Amino acid sequence: MNDRIVLLVAALLFLHTAPAFGEAVTLREAISRALASNYRLKAASLEQGAARQEVSASRSRYLPRVHLESGAVLSNTPSRVFMMKLDEARINPETDFTPDALNHPSARGDFRSALALEQPLLDFGISTGVALAGKEAEAAEVALQLSREQTAFRVYQAYLGVRKARAFSEIADQSVASAREHARLADVREKDGIGLKSDQLRAATGLSEAEQRLISSKNDLLLARMRLSLEVGGRQGEALDISETPGVEEPAPAQDLVLLAQKSRPELKAGEKAVERGDLLVRQAGNAYLPTLYASAAYQINDRDIPFGADHDSWNVGVNLRWELFDGGLRSHRKEKAQLSRNAAAALLENDRREVALQVTESVLRRQEAGLKLESAQDAVKAAREGVRLIALRFQNGLSTMVELMDAETALNRSRANLVEVENSFIGSTAEIYYKAGVFLQEVMR
Repeated sequence: MNDRIVLLVAALLFLHTAPAFGEAVTLREAISRALASNYRLKAASLEQGAARQEVSASRSRYLPRVHLESGAVLSNTPSRVFMMKLDEARINPETDFTPDALNHPSARGDFRSALALEQPLLDFGISTGVALAGKEAEAAEVALQLSREQTAFRVYQAYLGVRKARAFSEIADQSVASAREHARLADVREKDGIGLKSDQLRAATGLSEAEQRLISSKNDLLLARMRLSLEVGGRQGEALDISETPGVEEPAPAQDLVLLAQKSRPELKAGEKAVERGDLLVRQAGNAYLPTLYASAAYQINDRDIPFGADHDSWNVGVNLRWELFDGGLRSHRKEKAQLSRNAAAALLENDRREVALQVTESVLRRQEAGLKLESAQDAVKAAREGVRLIALRFQNGLSTMVELMDAETALNRSRANLVEVENSFIGSTAEIYYKAGVFLQEVMR
């Protein structure tokens, strides 16, 4: 009775603390949820939004800059004191032009406030800056596309992980059931005097080991379901189950897939954007040799006694042309640097194109390899199952030992587990091909 109470309390505690497995979802449902809720994907989307804001910020340089400033100054410098009086319209010809007043003025304060405007009329750096920000926004868009592909593929892998963990758990359940039956037979044979005590002990040991593997497999299944929930953006501690075996359509020939990858892989698109950005940086470095033309205007008030006071007001408008003729070679070095960086991006892009072609070819070969391994693993399970059947018959007739029977059961469980691994590998290899081609999300959601 006490043991029953302990088991009941333990079960209640487990149900209270362990996260529920939750609902079962299809692969498309899981990916759709991930596209809406995955935090890595949200971060990529926010980065894209930030890049778009930078485009708007760059365009704002075409608009006028208006600023208000106010300051106070106290000085007895002759030129400053005289200009303060002049700006305040407080010049007195009778007293301010004497030698002593001009050369040795008393300390004087001035409050100056001004509203100023600056408008670019000609600045090639602005247009290049806007184009650069646009390329950054395009790169962020490509990064978001890559993040979507990666997120969908991680969900697919997590989905397969649940399938694998479930299969291993089922194998562990079968192993426990078989071990219990072997232990029962060993007990019966030992009581009837036709069995060995060593067989009884070996069967008990095998049952204990099978039960330990079952505990681990249950935990692995729970963790796999929690991983799936995490990838789809579920709440912390939640678990999500699967409702189908994932799969995608048969892929096209390797040559077609390579061409598809060259057009579709987000990494290659990102490399192309890097080269285009390099071209713009070279152009921007060249723009540094060109002149700039800006218009300006200002309205100013000055007062001797109070801030923003108006003893006198004034205004000015003007145009300023700036053309730097010599800078010690700074611009030429920067232009050369930009050109070298652009060429480096182009070299990396070419290397990435070749790497992508190799990755696609490798994924096709691995899928073929997985298909052959799958046939072999299926045959191995059939052979192991037949071996267990035959040895079990021999054991019942006293022609085989418990050790032989347990070894055969171990071989069967090992072949079952290997079959699950190979099946997952084959299912995943097809998805890997589409992922390497850059169209996984498109294919799996079709």
